[in-house]
Order: sequence, then structure tokens, then C-alpha cells
Amino acid sequence: MHFYSTKDPSSTVGFKDALFQGLAPDGGLYMPESIPVLSSDYFNSNLTYPELAIGMIHPFVEDNLSHAQLTDICVSAFDFPIPIIDLNESDSVLELFHGPTLAFKDFAARFMARTMSHFLENENQELTILVATSGDTGSAVANGFFGIDGINVNILYPSKRVSPIQEKQLTTLGGNITALEIDGTFDDCQRMVKDAFNDIDLRNRRPLSSANSINVARLLPQSVYFAWAWNQCGKNEAVVFSVPSGNFGNLTGGLLANRMGIPVEKFIASTNVNDVFPKYLNSGNVNNQEAVQTLSNAMDVGVPSNLERIQNLFHDNIDQIKVDISSWSFNDEETKIAIRYINDEYNYLVDPHTAVGILGLEKYRYKTHSTTKGIVLSTAHPGKFHDVLEPLVDEKITLTEQLQSAMIKEKVSHYMSNRYSDLKEFLLTT
Repeated sequence: MHFYSTKDPSSTVGFKDALFQGLAPDGGLYMPESIPVLSSDYFNSNLTYPELAIGMIHPFVEDNLSHAQLTDICVSAFDFPIPIIDLNESDSVLELFHGPTLAFKDFAARFMARTMSHFLENENQELTILVATSGDTGSAVANGFFGIDGINVNILYPSKRVSPIQEKQLTTLGGNITALEIDGTFDDCQRMVKDAFNDIDLRNRRPLSSANSINVARLLPQSVYFAWAWNQCGKNEAVVFSVPSGNFGNLTGGLLANRMGIPVEKFIASTNVNDVFPKYLNSGNVNNQEAVQTLSNAMDVGVPSNLERIQNLFHDNIDQIKVDISSWSFNDEETKIAIRYINDEYNYLVDPHTAVGILGLEKYRYKTHSTTKGIVLSTAHPGKFHDVLEPLVDEKITLTEQLQSAMIKEKVSHYMSNRYSDLKEFLLTT
């Protein structure tokens, strides 16, 4: 299968090139030329998670990866549990935080790291990966790519805008992982990465790739857990997915799963006060805005990259987008109230991002009176936000072994302005 640029559909590449280029040369995002539709029998079958992933991903990559090669990658990448927890008869939470860095980004980061490593195995070249993170992407990419020969990772993160644990997870590995602490917002980090990919001089001097959700190889593994959640419900009926949304890669993965055959009544793009998307659905206009810092920091995105992919999937038809997607925003006070309520009502502790997702599902039920099965994607372990949660629920949160280990390590980062010229100089001199 080939992948085309959202800016020029006639510009196509194979999966391997899309993986390593990250961003198309014209600045567009890569999209698959077609989306295969799989049978309901397939999605209803009793497959393991890696088996489900292999069947969904292989049609997109079969020109570059054999079934056996993809099997090795998926079995290695997806080796942790993905439980679905019922809050009540109609509402469930899909826990996506049981990977090594306790966030949903582990799915895509581990898949990409193993896929890139496979392709580079017999090539004598160094690759530089640039990643902008608003929180969990950085730690997942750092962990996924740590120690892989031939790949050096530079992670750009906004200073003082990620949680202390998130910062420790992405700044303490060393080796082939370099953390760049940017004086600015996530949008500044993302802009700098995009500027690097659009800099022909830099790319001629240093091969670049990305592990952000601008890379289409991030979306393919993210589509799989939507199908997994649907299968685990066992009802063979449409469901509602509420997706905590910042850069909208996760939601785009869900849309791919839907196009592949998973029946969905509605996707809910649940956002914090960084509400470009809800405003877009209301007005039809995209008004990029400065990111506002919130408790759900991984969603603090003022310019969501994957909105371009969503518009492309729906041929810029805002009315059709609204048929499939609803979106609401929630502030920090509402998020705090939700965290307390969920803990009291269900004896279940959620992180701020998951709380926003639950608020979105509740809003949908209030607006539509729908009783359809609802699944909220839980994107991070609550322990990563213990400093926020403990005062809200009035109890001490025991950190996992992974988090305790990260917190005692020494942070190592390079402080940098948000000027692209400084990033370029750093990349060319290190």
C-alpha cells in the first residue's frame, strides 16, 4: 500500500518511506491510499491482542514487512495486558497504561522502535529522531528506542509544563536519548520539529525521522485497541468511544478502526480548555490558539496536528465530521470534581486525562439520552499524577516500581529557547 500527502494526493510513498520521513516533503501528513475493510467475523473472533494487531496492520505494511516479520514486531511490542474495567452497566474504562512507561503512548512507541530497528538492521547509517511531547509521548519514545543501535532520539518538551514524573521518565535514561527542555509551550516544540523536517539543508546533512503522531506509523497500532475494546464487550453492537484528545492522534486511530469495520455510534473528542476542536465543530473554522496549561497536560495543545488528517478523511465535510464526532471541553475545576466523584462512587482512581474522557461520555449521555455501551480510553496511570490526585481524594497513592525508580534518578536536560535556529545548531554540532 502507498501513502499520500494530505497536501498533495499525487505524492505517494511506501510504508517504509512514510515511516522514516515522518512528515511528507511538502509538509503534509501521510495517509493510506485506501483503508481495508475486515469482516465482522474477524473482529468477533477470539484473537490475542498481537494477533488482532497483525491482522489490522498487515494490509498497510505488506509491501515492506512479511507476515512473519510483522508477527515478531507485534508479539514483542504488545506484551502487556489491556484490561477493560466496568464502572457500571453501560460505562467502561479501557486501561491503556500497563506498558513500561504507564501511558498509552507505549503501544505506538514500541511498535515504531521495533519496526525502525528491523529496517535499519543491515544499514550502516545513523538516524536522528525528533519528538515533541506534551507529557507521555516523550517517556514512551525514550523507553521504546533506548539502546537501539543507529538511532539517536531528541525529545523536545515544554519547560515546567509536564508533570514531575513525566519529566523524570524522559530525562533520566541517557545513552542515545537526549532531552531538550524548551522555553515555551508544546506548540513551540511541535513547530520546531516541523521546521526541522521542512529544512532541506538540515535533512541533507542529518537523516531525520519522527515518532510524534505526525508519523502515520503511530496511528496504525493505535487503531488496534479500539477493535480490542469493542471485541471485549462481546455484544456485537455499536459502541460510543470517549477519547481524551490533545493532538488527536488517538482519535484518528479510532476513526481508522471504524473505517476498517468496527461499529461505532459516536466518537467523543473530550478536551480540556484547549478547545480548538469543539470550536471547529461549532463554527467550521479552525482558529489556532495559544496552549493553556491544565491538569491534563498531555492535552495542552493549541494547534492539533491530526485535525488535518481528520479533515482529509472526511473530505473537509464538516457536516459529516459532526455525524461521527461530538466534542466538548472541560476546565480543571470540572476535572477535579469528576476525579473525586469517580473515586467515591466507583472506588476507582483516574488520572486527569481519563477524568476528562469520562466527563465527555457523561455530556454525550445528557445531550442525547443514549444508553449505548460507552468506553472511555484511559491514557495514563493515576500514579503519574499523584501530586495532583492525593489532595483531591485525601489519600496517599502508592507509586509503581517503575515510577519510584524514575523519581530517584537525576534529571539531565539541555535548556533551549524556542527558536528553531537554536535547535538546528544543536543538531548539527552534537
